[in-house]
Amino acid sequence: MNAIRRTVLATAAAAALLAPFAGFAADIKPRLIRFGYGLNEDSNQGRAAKFFAQQVEKNSGGKMKVRAIGAAALGPDTQMQQALIGGAQEMMVGSTATLVGITKEMALWDTPFLFNNAKEADAVLDGPIGTKVMDKLQDKGLVGLAYWENGFRNLTNSKRPVQKMEDLDGIKLRVMQNNVYLDSFKTLGANAVPLPFSELFSALETKTVDGQENPYNTILSSKFYEVQKYLSVTNHVYSPWIVLVSKKWWDGLSKDEQKVLADAAKASRDFERKDTREEGAKALADLKAKGMQINELPASEAARMRDKLTKVNASIGTQVGMDLWNETQASLAKLRGAKK
Repeated sequence: MNAIRRTVLATAAAAALLAPFAGFAADIKPRLIRFGYGLNEDSNQGRAAKFFAQQVEKNSGGKMKVRAIGAAALGPDTQMQQALIGGAQEMMVGSTATLVGITKEMALWDTPFLFNNAKEADAVLDGPIGTKVMDKLQDKGLVGLAYWENGFRNLTNSKRPVQKMEDLDGIKLRVMQNNVYLDSFKTLGANAVPLPFSELFSALETKTVDGQENPYNTILSSKFYEVQKYLSVTNHVYSPWIVLVSKKWWDGLSKDEQKVLADAAKASRDFERKDTREEGAKALADLKAKGMQINELPASEAARMRDKLTKVNASIGTQVGMDLWNETQASLAKLRGAKK
């Protein structure tokens, strides 16, 4: 009996010694991060979100884990932005266009025909101007980590090819919930209708709207070819996405944790742009193979549209501040080798 009693006492003593550490396992659970995005899992956005999650887990040694949640399951961009500001959600990637109501300088990226090619866009977005615009978000409760590429936007509709500016007359065109997009397409003659992306396919299918504008990749991954006949290559706006963090949540992280996220965001930016550009080239061919009628807007018509939008561009300059506008134009002129 003495031996049994000694065993019981020893077990009890060991339990008492370990008691202070009982909660230790709970304390070292990985930090879970909800990362919301709008497109589906097998889109370029979905692949990059998965890559970002892998980078965070690897670079944190498993101490941080990202749960990537796509297909607008956490709501449209505008809803997720508010969730981040309030601290109810940690991270997201979404359009810069829907941030204009929060940070007016974001309207710079909505300027029609601002960039001639992706190289120009990369240089400006990743340079001092892009950083300056991104840093403005912090006053509004958001932290920007990196710009991803959505791409050059092109028009689709179910009525007719857009071969000249007048072909837009009367077309009910879904645009993002953003005044620059609304003003631009109204100026060009379209009946611009603001709608969240999550409602777009249904609106096209039911003919609530006739058309929309997005990069090739999004047109393909969202299966708009099922409800749209005509694709007009206009390249009217270069559209970035931005990786965002809730500032309320970010401020509670250690410097090491912040660095893990910042480094992963930059790595995911490079992965996403390469992936998006490779897919974009294939997507156009795929859309043609799926029966879309494709036409290129002549350069002369693009120039007519640009001229027609002079007032819109002037209003963007006023909105974002003329110093930022002039700095951007000077940077682009330098990139193009033009004299200032």
